Amino acid sequence: MLSIVEKVLFLQDVDIFEYISTENLAYIAAIAEVVNFPEKTVIFSEGDASDSMYLIIEGRVRLEREGNEVMIAGERESFGVWAMFDDEPRVVTAIVVEECQALHISRDDFYDLLADNVLITQGIMKNIVRRLRKLMTALGR
Repeated sequence: MLSIVEKVLFLQDVDIFEYISTENLAYIAAIAEVVNFPEKTVIFSEGDASDSMYLIIEGRVRLEREGNEVMIAGERESFGVWAMFDDEPRVVTAIVVEECQALHISRDDFYDLLADNVLITQGIMKNIVRRLRKLMTALGR
């Protein structure tokens, strides 16, 4: 088990939370649950209900769509993030390729936290906008 302080130290280096203060990361750490997955575990499948996100502490997870690799997520990377913002089914399958320890954050807990803390909401929105700008630049638009 990780303490709140250890979780905060970890969250400081996760890209989705880069614009959130250390104090506010403590609130996120409080709702983040440590989960362990053995190799070859399917964490979720394409088409499953979206209800949570994951932040990899150690290990690697393959994200694939229709059997084709989309990416390999490793330490300090997040996946399932879009699940926090819409009710659409999962668009990828997440399979553990190397024993994995991760933080799991449920959408319901996350929404409750966002409703009570505008600074976290602003930090998340800033990160999403940055990601969209980067994507648009990459697409040449």
